[in-house]
Amino acid sequence: MQAKFSIIFAVAMLVAGTAAMDAAQAVEPPKRDALRVCADANLLPFSNDKLEGFENKIAAMIGEELGVPVVYTWWPQTIGFVRNTLRERKCDLVMGAASGEGLMQNTNPYYRSVYSLVYRENAATKAKAMNDPSLRDLRFGVVTKTPGATLANMNHITKVEPYELDIDTRHDNPARRAVEDVASGKTDATVIWGPIAGYFASLQPTKLTVVPLVDEHATRLDFSITMGIRGDEPEWKHWLNDFIVRRQGDINAVLAQYHVPLLSSNGQLQSASVAR
Repeated sequence: MQAKFSIIFAVAMLVAGTAAMDAAQAVEPPKRDALRVCADANLLPFSNDKLEGFENKIAAMIGEELGVPVVYTWWPQTIGFVRNTLRERKCDLVMGAASGEGLMQNTNPYYRSVYSLVYRENAATKAKAMNDPSLRDLRFGVVTKTPGATLANMNHITKVEPYELDIDTRHDNPARRAVEDVASGKTDATVIWGPIAGYFASLQPTKLTVVPLVDEHATRLDFSITMGIRGDEPEWKHWLNDFIVRRQGDINAVLAQYHVPLLSSNGQLQSASVAR
């Protein structure tokens, strides 16, 4: 028995020592004169040049911890974004990158969300899944080449209003229009990436229902979102990962303000702070 307790004590001391070492490493932030972020100047709810997006708010939290100003390089988030910004060393951080994004090194995820079904609250349908028969005859807005478009096709929804994915965000935001068109009655429903669905649904004069599609398994609809950095900066990645762990509660609070449907690490809906 004494030997057992000795082993437990030794393991506990090892864990404590490792935690202390990690804490000591986390205290020392990378030396920078500014936090240089590349972002889209017109892509709410993520970012804009008025610093109104949730990525702007979280970047400000990082800058505050580092004790440096946040300096932006603006570039439309479309084809060529990473090549013309992060790889050109115009910035050191991209605030939103899907986990596994091959163009950048990923930090650990700081949120996970899911594509969501949006329809008017007073609609005849009360659908909670895309295979609901009440959706078949509705006019559906879908952004091309997204999981929402794939899901609509798989469920034989034929009355489709398409919105282009690859556009210049300085002039258009098709996902925003898709939600606004549901509110105005131009279309009856749409399936849109959760952060966009929750945010823009909350701004409409017509009450909209937002259903995070957590139980759909025909195609992948949920994605973990990280911060993106260059591949040759392990210390920077370590510090950002530590920041995410320490400030996860504050990050979640910011995301809730923007009505982002959040999933837990095992894919369960943990935040239903979306328009209803």
